[in-house]
Amino acid sequence: MSVESMSVETVASTLESRESQALERLMEWLRMPSIGTDPAYREQTRQAGQWCADQLSAAGFDACLRETGSPEARGNPIVWATNEGAADYKGPHVLFYGHYDVQPPDPLELWHSPPFEPVIVKGSGKPGEPADRIVARGACDDKGQVATFLEAMRAWKDSAGSVPVKFTVLIEGEEESGSANLEQFFAENRDALSQADICVISDTGMLERTTPGITYGLRGLSYHELKLIASDQDLHSGMWGGRCPNPNNELAKVLAQLWDENRKITIPGFYDDVLPITPKEKEAWSQLPLDQIEALGKIGLDADADIGEAGFDAVEREWARPACDVNGIWGGYTGAGAKTVIPSWAAAKVSFRLVANQDPEKIADAFEEWIRQRTPPGCRWEFSRHGTGHAGNVSIDSPYLQAARGALQNAVGKEPHLIKSGGSIPVVGMLKGQLGLDSLMIGFGLDDDRVHSPNEKFEIPSFRMGVRSHVHLVDAFVRMGK
Repeated sequence: MSVESMSVETVASTLESRESQALERLMEWLRMPSIGTDPAYREQTRQAGQWCADQLSAAGFDACLRETGSPEARGNPIVWATNEGAADYKGPHVLFYGHYDVQPPDPLELWHSPPFEPVIVKGSGKPGEPADRIVARGACDDKGQVATFLEAMRAWKDSAGSVPVKFTVLIEGEEESGSANLEQFFAENRDALSQADICVISDTGMLERTTPGITYGLRGLSYHELKLIASDQDLHSGMWGGRCPNPNNELAKVLAQLWDENRKITIPGFYDDVLPITPKEKEAWSQLPLDQIEALGKIGLDADADIGEAGFDAVEREWARPACDVNGIWGGYTGAGAKTVIPSWAAAKVSFRLVANQDPEKIADAFEEWIRQRTPPGCRWEFSRHGTGHAGNVSIDSPYLQAARGALQNAVGKEPHLIKSGGSIPVVGMLKGQLGLDSLMIGFGLDDDRVHSPNEKFEIPSFRMGVRSHVHLVDAFVRMGK
């Protein structure tokens, strides 16, 4: 098929007539309890991966399951598929990423219907309230969103004979458990993955029900655990209080030095590589339908809780500034009643959310050196790292982003919001850190989709928008080569 031979509207026009079949296929997939983190569901998880591979095969892709891990410790397989595109295709080679594993459904008693028996719940039709929706575990995260891509590829295959874009597809089965085997898979398949020009990910969301969004930046991560050790045993606080170091006291004093009076992180050089916010971004973000005070109210806080690094508003702090948080701190006696001890050790978990151009390994080394320089007398440290990841950031002037922006506007009839997220997705950091590959996160979830919670949903208008958008994305990538 020539890239000139099929109108995108011809492909898109087939979608409405076949929506019921598309939804039934999604519900079939949702019935498979692919709880990838639980060994008891290993076979069902593999079945869900094979189902996904079969759908890609039906769309004309060369698809298979690729094993992960080692023969002694197998992980869940990766769905791997390739599509060569039209003979005269000259646009970008696109990597599509998603995942087919889902979170455990607990607590089961809070579900209104069984989590792996998907149902369609009618919506009110009122503005701002949920529309007709599929309720099931994985409905939004991430089977429903991946299904929008699968259905768009099927529509191109059935309408035009084949998908004209050159694709590599990687859909993993361990995202919800930390993508434990993904880094090894990247190393083993580096040559194939490095052929891609851009990655498209549908595992994010939108700010509003009727307006699509492109997430063009995520924060990276550097996560640490530290243990401060003093005596070789817990001590009687009456006999030893005031005579020797108390690790609880000393750890709290050290950690409190991480921020200055303006809530800036005090590690030397920490901000050296931070990519500044451009005036163009500041102006665009100020126009988005975001209300920090309203958002605080939804989590039981008032306006006084709008705190953070001085000189930046809440959106800027989340999307474009790094942050440090103590995620856990413990030591000594924490049970009921009193026990007057000086603990022999105290520990904390500390994480840094990093932004574009910051090197997570460099930050990790700087943090540990900063800690060592503040070792309390008579104490010693033990360190462990629980993972690092680069931030993902695409320039708003990127031709790939501009192509996607036009595609979504054509698909929906509205200019998409360009947004960032303060969170991290492991694969985005790996793609950026190991391959230098940027990611376009084009997702269709909503903030009330109850992702990871009972009664997870994916609204049918969101599903519809996702399928149309992926159809138009194919057309946009074709046009980039003309």
